[in-house]
Formats: sequence, C-alpha cells, structure tokens
Amino acid sequence: MSAPVAINARAAVRREIGGVERVARELVARLPALRPDRYRVIAPRPALAHRRGHAWEQLALPALALRSELVLSPANLAPAASSRNVVMIQDVAPFMGDWYGSLYSRWHRFLLPRLARRARLAIAPSEVVRLQLVDVLGADPGRTCVVPLGVDERFSERADAERAAARHDLRRPYVLAVGTDLPRKNFALLNRVAEPLGREGLEVVIAGSSRAYMQPGAHTVRSLGYVAEEDLPGLYAGAAALAMPSLYEGFGLPCLEAMACATPVVASDRSSLPETCGEAGLLVDPGDAGAFTRALLTAALEPSARDRLVAAGLERVRRFTWDRTAQSMDAAIGELLEA
Repeated sequence: MSAPVAINARAAVRREIGGVERVARELVARLPALRPDRYRVIAPRPALAHRRGHAWEQLALPALALRSELVLSPANLAPAASSRNVVMIQDVAPFMGDWYGSLYSRWHRFLLPRLARRARLAIAPSEVVRLQLVDVLGADPGRTCVVPLGVDERFSERADAERAAARHDLRRPYVLAVGTDLPRKNFALLNRVAEPLGREGLEVVIAGSSRAYMQPGAHTVRSLGYVAEEDLPGLYAGAAALAMPSLYEGFGLPCLEAMACATPVVASDRSSLPETCGEAGLLVDPGDAGAFTRALLTAALEPSARDRLVAAGLERVRRFTWDRTAQSMDAAIGELLEA
C-alpha cells in the first residue's frame, strides 16, 4: 500500500545547499525516519533539480504521487493543479523587491499565489511569513501554520575552526556573512563596514555563491564562494561575529547556525530576523552602516558583550532542532489526514 504522504524531493537533490535546499534535505531524511508508514520520497534525477525540473514537478510528480492522499513540497514550489498540496513557502521575496531575474520572478509571482490559495495547508517558517502568505498571496488564514526551522547537530562550538580557516586561507580574525549573493542580502553594506573593521584587525568575508537566475549583489569584500557542507560549521565557529544585514529574510537560518557555534550575531532589524534572533542577537537598521559597524565591533571585540551574546545564543538555539521541525510538521499533516 502506498504511503499517504508523498514528499517532493526536487530541491533535496541539488548539489549546492542554500537555505531552501537544507530544509528539503532535512525533512526528506527525518520525516520518513519519524513515520515510515506515513511518508515516501519522490525525487527526480539531479539534472531536473533546477529549471529543467519545472515540468517534472508540474506533470510527473502528481502522477507519481497518484496513490498518496497528500503531496508535501518543502521548498516553495509544488504542482499548481493539485488539490492535495501541503506546501512550505519559505518566503515571499519575489513580491518584495526586484531581486531576481525576470523569468524567475514571473514564474514565482504566477505560481506562489495559486499554491497558497489552493493548498490544503500552507506552512511558513515564521509568523512574519505566515502573515504574508495571507496578506500578499491570499491564503486562507485557517489553512496556514508556522513550523520553525532547525539547526543540524554538526553546528557547535566544537566544530573544527582551524581546518576551515586553513582551507579558505583565513589568516586574520574575520567577520563572516553567509548567504547566496543577491541584492536582498544587502552585502553591499559590508563594503562600507569593511574599512573601519579592518582598522581594528578584522577582515570581512562572505560565504555563498551566486546563481544564474538571481540578480548579483554589489559587494566588493572578499568572497569565499560556495563553502562545502563539511567546512561550514568550522567557518562559523572561527568567526569573530556573524553579519546578517539582509533587507528581507523568511527565517534567517545562518543566525541560529552561528549561535550554535558560539559566534555572536549582528543582524538586520527587518522582516523575520527579530523573530528568529530574539534577544540573542544585536539588531540594527540595515541601512545604517555606522550602526552596523559599531554593533559588529561590540560583538567581536568587547568581551562582556561577546560573552553575553554567546551565552544567549547557545540558550536560544536549543529551541530550534530539525527533530522538532519534523515533529511539528508531522503533527500538522496528521491533523489533515485525520480530517
């Protein structure tokens, strides 16, 4: 007998891991382990993980999931014609600014409202995004919920910072930014932050690649490019601070990953980041380079402030585990199946 929930694993087979791909991989692994009787995974060939896979997702996936009661898509997109969708929409960034290529923007602006309105359940990673599913995409509030994301056990203060530094030729103390290179990450602010931080002995570096369908950012600070999964925890653990100056985030997973590695966080005071960071990060106007500089210097170099932020971060991140994410999602899906 087929499992009642088919999981769309298209994003999980992508080679490079960003926030959306990490969510997909974690849920694809953890939900079937939690309830093997309830979930089965449907994945395309890796060649269909990106643009070439839209047709697979819209046409082949519903047929492959025909005997399942629900189709769970954890990475924003799902079969538009299906009446069985449970879809996790990580953010509504295509509606919030001109940050993507035109084809990408048109496709998401066409598809996301249809998915949100027709889904049996639309799941958001934060309350900020849940409200946007209703206000921006037109979802029925009664068919939305929040399932916060988690942090992998590999992210800890015991991560190998020396190996990561050696592999990326990091010879000075550094402030780290993590994310795909596109304008909403606001990495251009780091251009203005880098010089005063440099005078205090701190280098600014960015970990993250660009993608063809995204508008490139405008930063000139050093980029490490895509950082392999095995190096990322050590890169966080070795940083003097994490800088997260984003103009818009649906959750802000790097903030929690840094906290788990005992690295203090300075983040934007916009969108979901205050919700994710709570009192455990320094929250700053992302348009104020002077304030961001002062906050980073405080977090990185003032011992009492650093100790407070590290302790608060380690305490906060204990609330966010992928097991808890999987359990919360399973509970929401279980209510649908019972109904």
